[in-house]
Amino acid sequence: MQWKRLGWALSAIALGSGASLVWANAGEGRGAQSSDPDATVADLLKARLPRTQVSKIDCQVVDGICEVTAGSQLFYVDRSARYLLIGRVYDMETRQDLTAVRLLEVNPDLLVGGAAGSRREAEEVEAPRRGVSTAAAARSAATGSPRTMSLAALPEAGGIVWGNPSGKTVTVFSDFRCGYCRALASELEAMNVRVIERPISLLGSRDLANQVFCARDRRKAIKAAYAGAPITDTRACDTSPLDANERFAREQGIAGTPVIVRSDGAVIEGYRPRAFLETWLKGAVS
Repeated sequence: MQWKRLGWALSAIALGSGASLVWANAGEGRGAQSSDPDATVADLLKARLPRTQVSKIDCQVVDGICEVTAGSQLFYVDRSARYLLIGRVYDMETRQDLTAVRLLEVNPDLLVGGAAGSRREAEEVEAPRRGVSTAAAARSAATGSPRTMSLAALPEAGGIVWGNPSGKTVTVFSDFRCGYCRALASELEAMNVRVIERPISLLGSRDLANQVFCARDRRKAIKAAYAGAPITDTRACDTSPLDANERFAREQGIAGTPVIVRSDGAVIEGYRPRAFLETWLKGAVS
């Protein structure tokens, strides 16, 4: 990536709760040099973001970009620390969301909704790009009331069922290229629940979803998809039930994955650890 071609620089970024506005002066510290790029960037950021407590800098993730961890926040700068970027780094070769993986390491409870930062910032960035808000979703956000979702209109065929047939049932809207979805699938597998996974392609993964859906062993195919491994036992089949999943997601304003729906229609958005999920599932209204 050629940073000199960027015609703009972000001059300010709100970090943490959003109450503190941190200024980055693009003209300072250009002369700092060091054989250690991490140390060089650290010195530059001390001058440019004096109120940001940087806990880690890694300039080896992507050529030309340094990953900066500040508490539960994640952002990126070039090696001159002049340009600051907020968003996701996605490896198109390995089909891995590198930002999601790191955010999960930094803060397992952080929702996946979009760019690194608070949930509100994520929704502001991602909602226009990935989903269409509905009146129901808007009311839930405005009132702060728990969101519910009826799945009655969804055809049964669009769900990929795996897990314990006699366990508690959860429905998960997922994307096979979503790092948080992969982590959630591991948690649910350990919980011994019955999962109805409904793939949607927010990250351009429809072809991958088709392969999983048409596989002879869907459970094995799901594991391969999340691991970035090839799916070898797929065949041509009718994938129109996946179209219904996509339409439903748009109608419901689903703007990120995973979205978890309990048997009584209660909804939570984003990854949650096992302890949280076990307590949440016990609260289902029969």
